[in-house]
Amino acid sequence: MNGEGSESEGRPKLVGSAAVILVRDVVLAEAYYREKLGFDPGQLYGEPPHFCIQRRDGYSVMLAASQHVTPHWQVVPNTWTAYFWVDDARALYQEMIDRGAIIDYTLGLKPYGVLEFGVQDLDGHDIGFGQVVR
Repeated sequence: MNGEGSESEGRPKLVGSAAVILVRDVVLAEAYYREKLGFDPGQLYGEPPHFCIQRRDGYSVMLAASQHVTPHWQVVPNTWTAYFWVDDARALYQEMIDRGAIIDYTLGLKPYGVLEFGVQDLDGHDIGFGQVVR
């Protein structure tokens, strides 16, 4: 998940990543990710705004305006647009409910040893959150 213990000693290391999510309205998406998913306020770029970067706990999402938005699950069933590993899935799940996020699927232990739930954003993108419990 985080590359610890990899065999890349001595070569340049990747230090972060961000999901790039296509949205119809960057301003509305920024507000949803902030208010419902708990991301920090994002910096909007362009006039009208067409791009935004938001962070939560050091992890980023990039929201980019597009007229053509197709969530991954509409192309490949049961596929997230973004996925985040977390340290306390139960607490985060309750936080998302309390914030009024759109719950895609409820908290549950998956066969692959992850306590997981999913939310949807305003454009129907599935965002997964999971805690390894093996």
